[in-house]
Amino acid sequence: MGNDRRYLRFPVPERVEHWIVVLSFVVLAITGLVQKYALVTISQGIISFLGGVENVRAIHRLASVVLMVEAVYHVGVVLYKLLVLRVRPTAIPGITDLRNALRSLAYNLGFSKERPQQGRYTFDEKAEYWFMIWGTLIMGVTGFMMWNPIATARLLPGEFIPASKAAHGGEALLAVLSIIVWHLYHVHLRGFNMSMFTGRLSEEEMIHDHPLELADLKAGVAHREPDPVAATRRRRIFLPLYLLAGATMLFGIYYFTTFEQTAITTVPPPEDVVVYSPLTPTPIPSPIPSPTTPAEAPQSWSEGFADLFAQRCGTCHSSTAAFGGLDLSSYASMLAGGDSGPAIIPGDSASSLLITRQATGDHPGQFSGEELALISQWIDGGTPE
Repeated sequence: MGNDRRYLRFPVPERVEHWIVVLSFVVLAITGLVQKYALVTISQGIISFLGGVENVRAIHRLASVVLMVEAVYHVGVVLYKLLVLRVRPTAIPGITDLRNALRSLAYNLGFSKERPQQGRYTFDEKAEYWFMIWGTLIMGVTGFMMWNPIATARLLPGEFIPASKAAHGGEALLAVLSIIVWHLYHVHLRGFNMSMFTGRLSEEEMIHDHPLELADLKAGVAHREPDPVAATRRRRIFLPLYLLAGATMLFGIYYFTTFEQTAITTVPPPEDVVVYSPLTPTPIPSPIPSPTTPAEAPQSWSEGFADLFAQRCGTCHSSTAAFGGLDLSSYASMLAGGDSGPAIIPGDSASSLLITRQATGDHPGQFSGEELALISQWIDGGTPE
């Protein structure tokens, strides 16, 4: 029978931390990438399922707050182990990890028959850990810029906001791909590592991945118990200082999330103004005299009607102010119509929206009776250009 002894690798608090990071990361990845690629069909389906883009943004921000609070807790745990318990900093990368990486590459390519001997954390585990810390910092800084654009623009040039959006999305995509390509393979596909579920590894797994740590465990030197008196003294100093630092960091998170809601709600609200208010009931004089004889009447769009429409309708229905989506500054845009449909139906003035709307006599850009009659004749004649 094989040796079925199992060694504790991750106690319950560390496993809880891991799963909080996993859940927050998954939520952040899903709600972030569907915003980055919002036009993709699957993204639109997820956004619709979650109740719209505003809900997606709220969930994304909530998950980011969870990850930031977890980071504050993790800093405290690491510092407690290093400063109070005086645990060896086994996650710090060094020159040995570079050598192990080269030896592992040689082994995987068949140039070496021996795997590198590694301790509690392998070189790839250390790389993942520090890349996660670096990514979290990048995402936090760029996320603050997008979450608080006005505050950012007060301190930095406005170009930093779209730059932060590009960096935020690029880092998110890189993080997701690294998890799928690297972490899932090494931890779950190459050999299913159950240590984050059970907290323990078998002796066979320890020999394969962490032989130096296994040797220390069997020699009884892996975990050195600190002097109780000295540890208590250090704890009395550490806890008040960390509580103060932790409270400061938590206040920073609160300030981060409430400093500025959005650019729309932060700037002064717009004032209500009257869009159209004629000063007198006197009709606006037209520079084009009303036609009185067939020789003076407009014959086509380019020969009279374009100028007439520009005079009467140009204020509200131009290329720069297409009220209701209607632009009457060119022949093509006039035929295209607006939000309510075609304004002019060639050959059918009675059904043309322009004629029916003008017939009420109260339109802001009101044609005279003679002008309206000429326009009707023009439309019934096929609306020549």
